[in-house]
Amino acid sequence: MGGDAAAMTAASQARRARADLEIIALEKGRYVSYAACGIPYYVGGVVSELDKLLIRKPEEFKQKQNIEARIRHEVVGIRPAEAKVVIRDLDAGREYEEPYDELLIATGAKNVRPELPGVGSEGIYHVASIDDAKELREIMEHKTPKRAVIVGGGYIGLEMAEAFLRWGVDVSIVGRAPQLMRNIDPDMGALLSDALEKMGVHLYLGEAATAFEETSGRVAAAVTAERTLPADLVILATGIRPNAALAAEAGIELGTTGAIKVDDHMRTSVDHVWAAGDCVETTQLVTGKPYWVSVATVASKQGRVAGTNIGGGDASFAGAFGTTITKAGSIEVSRTGLQETDLAGGELEFASATINSQTCTGYYPTSEPMTIKLIGEVGSGRLLGGQIVGGAGAAMRINVVAAALEAGMTAQQVAELDLAYAPPFSSVWDPVLLAARQLSSKL
Repeated sequence: MGGDAAAMTAASQARRARADLEIIALEKGRYVSYAACGIPYYVGGVVSELDKLLIRKPEEFKQKQNIEARIRHEVVGIRPAEAKVVIRDLDAGREYEEPYDELLIATGAKNVRPELPGVGSEGIYHVASIDDAKELREIMEHKTPKRAVIVGGGYIGLEMAEAFLRWGVDVSIVGRAPQLMRNIDPDMGALLSDALEKMGVHLYLGEAATAFEETSGRVAAAVTAERTLPADLVILATGIRPNAALAAEAGIELGTTGAIKVDDHMRTSVDHVWAAGDCVETTQLVTGKPYWVSVATVASKQGRVAGTNIGGGDASFAGAFGTTITKAGSIEVSRTGLQETDLAGGELEFASATINSQTCTGYYPTSEPMTIKLIGEVGSGRLLGGQIVGGAGAAMRINVVAAALEAGMTAQQVAELDLAYAPPFSSVWDPVLLAARQLSSKL
């Protein structure tokens, strides 16, 4: 069930394991195996052709791997007792059943659509599918909108702001939260806000959208309690949640996060039913607690594990730290592990260290400002998480922090790492090392 990262990775891995399996992928959309993360960059014109986002087409899966990918086929029911799924052929308008020996649920996440007056107006979009990408790019190329309002200040909100700025559109972001990107701490979010405002983005944070005005059925403005913002185009970047309703209806256990509960082999609570990707719950590796994260890297790894096991192998997925990265214009932001707001309950005594530095040696012409924040556990000295906001070359440093978390390193051990140096890339003491040293002195 599904046709993107987790589903098709699992299908491919199962095929490598066993040539005799009949493998069917059921996808309700028009595309399988596409780079959803690239949609904002196609809309913005950074990626020139839509086909570059299509990793493999259904006919290629059939020809190269003997995997049957049925597009426009939506699973509308799961019957574990009968080992069948109920499928709706959206083009033919009929329903039929398909038996299975092993079922993988990889239904992803679904957009949160606010139930607000006018939300059904023409010109209001989510950014989730290749169809969305095609339509938005055509609008940018042929209808030349002047004003766009983005509702939501997370990853999609930031990336779409950059996309519209590239077309010369006046961009406003409306956000219920008082900061951009709630998965970084407020002090780091403030740096992000400053950078976007310097780019010309209008920020209205702490203001929830309450309605959308329309003219002749088309959106004309986004409304908050404080103001009315004229708009030729509105993007709903109001978050996502696990698409787990069908699983729950079939009696498959959900976890505390509302996603499908699986073990480390991606097995669900029902025999012969597996799940992977954005619809499943995993483990936060710092805390060991249930966790839900929606990123392609995790989905692909889970799909690989599920496919290996379905094919008769033995693989496991331990969990995730929640390492993520994005950019808007020239500003980059990344994070991993825990942040201070995660630790507000007092279960762990922690300290943090924040340093302001440069992306490379200060005298080198490409040097840009960068802020690194590291968090660690008092007493043990264990590193708990990190966040980075800065110019080009800043954000990928988060991978050093993620690797340190994986290794269970202390801040002092991170401070002693042998990291590379040359003036175009870093200072003699890389800023990650300086932040770790400062944090260690507090722990």
